[in-house]
Amino acid sequence: MATVDPASLDRLTPLRRARTVVVKIGTGVLTDPRGAIDRAVLDSLANELVDLAETPGRRVALVSSGAIALGVEALGFTVRPRRMDQLQACAAAGQGLLIRLWSEVFARRKRVAAQVLLTHSDFAERGRYLNARGALDALLTRGAIPVINENDTVSVEEIAFGDNDSLSAQVANLLGAELLVMLSVAPGLLDGERRVQVVAGGDRSVDRFVRTDVSGGGKGGMVTKLKAARAATAAGATAVIAPGRQPGVLAALMRGDDVGTVFLPMEQRVSARAHWIAHTLRGRGTLVVDEGARRAVLEGGRSLLPSGVVEVRGTFRRGDPVDLVTADSAPFARGLSAFSSAELHVIRGRNSREVGDLLGAPHGDEVIHRDDLVVI
Repeated sequence: MATVDPASLDRLTPLRRARTVVVKIGTGVLTDPRGAIDRAVLDSLANELVDLAETPGRRVALVSSGAIALGVEALGFTVRPRRMDQLQACAAAGQGLLIRLWSEVFARRKRVAAQVLLTHSDFAERGRYLNARGALDALLTRGAIPVINENDTVSVEEIAFGDNDSLSAQVANLLGAELLVMLSVAPGLLDGERRVQVVAGGDRSVDRFVRTDVSGGGKGGMVTKLKAARAATAAGATAVIAPGRQPGVLAALMRGDDVGTVFLPMEQRVSARAHWIAHTLRGRGTLVVDEGARRAVLEGGRSLLPSGVVEVRGTFRRGDPVDLVTADSAPFARGLSAFSSAELHVIRGRNSREVGDLLGAPHGDEVIHRDDLVVI
């Protein structure tokens, strides 16, 4: 197992020194076996969050699921619906109820809960990204605890995160958080029946431990938590998957107790631009490339040339993000295409010297320049 030796657990001390902490609480943690919000669990976690925030100089933001579960109950559904319009209706009915619950329990500790609803576009578009960061920074400066959720009422496939694990990783990056804690019904990442204690930054061997099922009422699962942990650690944060229904879990974690699974930061932090391409943008199309192009990108850090493109999938414009695959692989890289899909249909497989003649105008040599290309 490519995890960190327990003798190096003293490396977990940065958890206790974290100045900005993002805590994500999943639906499975907040709901009882009937799918209703467990008020006792919510109340207990609220007290833990306030205790965490009362450390001098520390800022705490909460990413909370549960709105749809509340809306299901409020609108009289017997089971969670599957139709998008009904899910959006449940989100609309439940968001107000969710923030009211958090506001009530935080108010007992003299803390303000501030609702913040975000979509993927708020992170993908620079202006909206800066606006969101400014608003959250202002709330945290005033001692409020932002209660962040996806804006499910308006989210559709193009703008939805799809799960709050991914959202929490984006929020951690937005705030420059040193620590992301994802509270789950699971005790952590499991290798069979055994909990993995610590995972080295960038270690992908643990992917084999992950099952694809999700907890009841949730949209994520361990797959999305692992991806979120990877995104957070690539930006220099420590990430933790911990048991959210264990009393005192946050205090135990900050004491350095052996709780959950800790993902250490990657030793070589990626640039902000590379992180944005790899972990925030989504491919609007796919380029199937040959083996030579794959090796040039993965092993040589080279640009993608027209001659290496075998097939063009999807419709996209110049500057749009696209994923790179081979005929039998999952996406291995993502980059910003210098050509539209229509142009690439014309020039794929051709020599770069032919591009100008084929398109009737001078163009660059690269389909994706290496500075706009990130291995994922």
